[in-house]
Amino acid sequence: MPMRRLRDYLDSNHVRYSGISHSPAYTAQEIAAAAHVSGKAMAKAVMVSIGGKMAMAVIPAPRHLDLELLRALIGNDEVELAEEKAFSGMFPECEIGAMPPFGNLYGMEVYADDELDEAEEITFNAGSHNEILRLSWADYKKLVNPLMARLSLKL
Repeated sequence: MPMRRLRDYLDSNHVRYSGISHSPAYTAQEIAAAAHVSGKAMAKAVMVSIGGKMAMAVIPAPRHLDLELLRALIGNDEVELAEEKAFSGMFPECEIGAMPPFGNLYGMEVYADDELDEAEEITFNAGSHNEILRLSWADYKKLVNPLMARLSLKL
């Protein structure tokens, strides 16, 4: 079952979504394969520290976050990948590494790769390593209002 905070947020905003259960998987590419979802439509949340403050970058599963692109976008050289121990307590309803790409629900900035604009729908972790949610990209953008830019490179 998707985490309650996310489900309540989507329901209160009258957003249509569907859930998909799958066998346990831990990387975005494994999850996409287990759930029979295109990797390009699978959005993964990557936690970054910007000057010591947590933020979230959302990129397509088959891509790799380019920290230099993010640094240039926000004009801050103090951008680095966050260690799990730095953010694990921020998502109490979620298994480590399975947080959904809704950093706005946790008071953090969200940056999204503009390649996701090519998708009609996105699929993402729903707080566990065996369930994902799917919703329209337009609804996601409306709810999260991420700063959009090229943020990633092909793996």
